Amino acid sequence: MSSRKRKVVVAEGAPKAIGPYSVAIRTENYIFASGSLGVDPETGEFAAGGIEGQTRQALKNLGEVLKAGGSSLEQVVKTTVFLQDMAEFTLMNAVYAEFFPKESPARSTVEVAALPKAAAVEIEAIALVD
Repeated sequence: MSSRKRKVVVAEGAPKAIGPYSVAIRTENYIFASGSLGVDPETGEFAAGGIEGQTRQALKNLGEVLKAGGSSLEQVVKTTVFLQDMAEFTLMNAVYAEFFPKESPARSTVEVAALPKAAAVEIEAIALVD
């Protein structure tokens, strides 16, 4: 793949995009993953367990998107976490640490007024291609 080309990533194991965007774009060296919500791809509903359940499912979905693009959570270099309520930061952070137990990627976390489908959390990432 030429470094000047991009490829749309299609991830069968993750929820489909809910608007006019791709779940991820792959270039020769990177995957730019759109925000993942804590939606169970089989039911279309949010994972149970509040912020913790949604964070866990969002990261599982993100992992599936990265896998479909030829990468993995281990190759993530940067994430952005969007929280509907910053008071839930500690709960989200504990689950996040399960997925990135060492050499965690760079990260920004911001509180937003609202997220799609009234989600509690959304997580996007940039990862190296394996």
